[in-house]
Formats: sequence, structure tokens, C-alpha cells
Amino acid sequence: MKKLIAVLLMASLAMVALAESPSLSPSAPDGLRDGGTLGEVGAAPPIAGDPREVKREVRNYPEQPPVIPHNIRGYQVDKRFNRCLDCHSRQAAPSAGAPMVSVTHFMDRNFQVRAEVTPGRYFCTQCHVPQTDAEALMDSDFKPIDQVIREGDRGESQ
Repeated sequence: MKKLIAVLLMASLAMVALAESPSLSPSAPDGLRDGGTLGEVGAAPPIAGDPREVKREVRNYPEQPPVIPHNIRGYQVDKRFNRCLDCHSRQAAPSAGAPMVSVTHFMDRNFQVRAEVTPGRYFCTQCHVPQTDAEALMDSDFKPIDQVIREGDRGESQ
């Protein structure tokens, strides 16, 4: 037992010595921010503006979670309360004029349908994000599924 404790102590001392080594503070940029490095902590970028306009966005692929077309700043979504369900629950959606949460949100991990939103789907912002006027951090060549299918059909007919 004493040998095990001695080995663990030596290993932890070696890890501390390595962590303080300047070679572990890379000087190369991290790729997403202008300037700065992985070892530097710079100022956070400004928070993106509120939604561009309130409308439902077209989804780019099947099963894509829809974006939130309205501001949710200040919404309480925690284990005690979910403000989103004030409008999007099965009971409130018709009178609020909001879409009801998908039936998939009522399925547990065994695909059994429950009466309430299941814990795995309760925290809305783990999948859904508000649409903003934020600029993309990097270029993307992503194509919506319909475009991929059309391009594939054109390739087969040639």
C-alpha cells in the first residue's frame, strides 16, 4: 500500500512539473479567433444581436432541430422550471399560437411515449438555438439535403 501511495505521489508531482512547463503553452493561434493563442485568455467577443426577424427557418436536413425565432434572453430553463413550455407544451400551444413540441420529446430512451416531456429532451437549448445576426466563425461548404439530392440526380442522368 505504501508503494502505491509513493508511486501516485511521484506521478502527481511529475504532472505538476509538466503543467508548469512553458512548452505546454503553445504560441500558435487557435484557429477561430483573430490573434491570440491557446495559452492566452482574451476578451470575449460581443454577444450576437437578437433574432433577425420572427419567422420559421427552413431546415437543411431531416431531423434538424428548428432554430428559435424569438429572443429567449432571461428565460428560466432549469430542473425546476422550463419557460419554453409556457407556450410550447401540449396544453398551451393552441392558445399561444406556438408549435407544440415534437412527439419525440415525449419519448423516453426506450421509445415509450410519456405524458410529459422526458428528461432527455427537457433542456431545450441543448439542441435549439435562437437565430441571430452573428457572422459565421469560418466558411462552410454545407449544402442542404435537397441540393445534394438534386446534384446526385443530375449526375446519374449524364
